[in-house]
Amino acid sequence: MMLGTVTAAVWATRKSPGLTGQTLLVVRLDGGEAVAADRVGAGVGDRVLVAFGGAARLDCPEAPADAAIVAILDPREEPL
Repeated sequence: MMLGTVTAAVWATRKSPGLTGQTLLVVRLDGGEAVAADRVGAGVGDRVLVAFGGAARLDCPEAPADAAIVAILDPREEPL
């Protein structure tokens, strides 16, 4: 899993039936960007936790997704 920030939405005129109803978002990660299926209702600017591979498919096994947003992170109020 990786931490990232949502930067944009992706719009698809046609997509796999397994992705019907799935929102696809662009997430900026260290070293690049990824498109991830949004499972939690994230929006642009949110800090999120992104799961990849088999972990991404556990929540929605019928979706052919290799990356999934699985959590929206709360801002830290205190330094560690």
